[in-house]
Amino acid sequence: MDADRRRYARQATSIRVEMTHPAFGTLVGYTRDISDGGASVQLETELVPPPGTQVLVVFRKIAGQVNDEPVAMKIMHQNKSTVGLMFCPR
Repeated sequence: MDADRRRYARQATSIRVEMTHPAFGTLVGYTRDISDGGASVQLETELVPPPGTQVLVVFRKIAGQVNDEPVAMKIMHQNKSTVGLMFCPR
């Protein structure tokens, strides 16, 4: 997607991500950037679930969790070990 067409401004940051799904367990990675709409995450594995998969995500900082409860996100696209995640509506 063209940066000029993005709905939300992105902020470059590196936050630990724990992405969980019953079919593959928990995958760990770090955000490349994050916005109000989602995040780009570099995973530590190349075994990545396909686009359309809904996952539960916990963001962690050195001092602890950013979110108390896991948030639902959807994998929108993937390129090797990088995935684009979108926050799911509540």
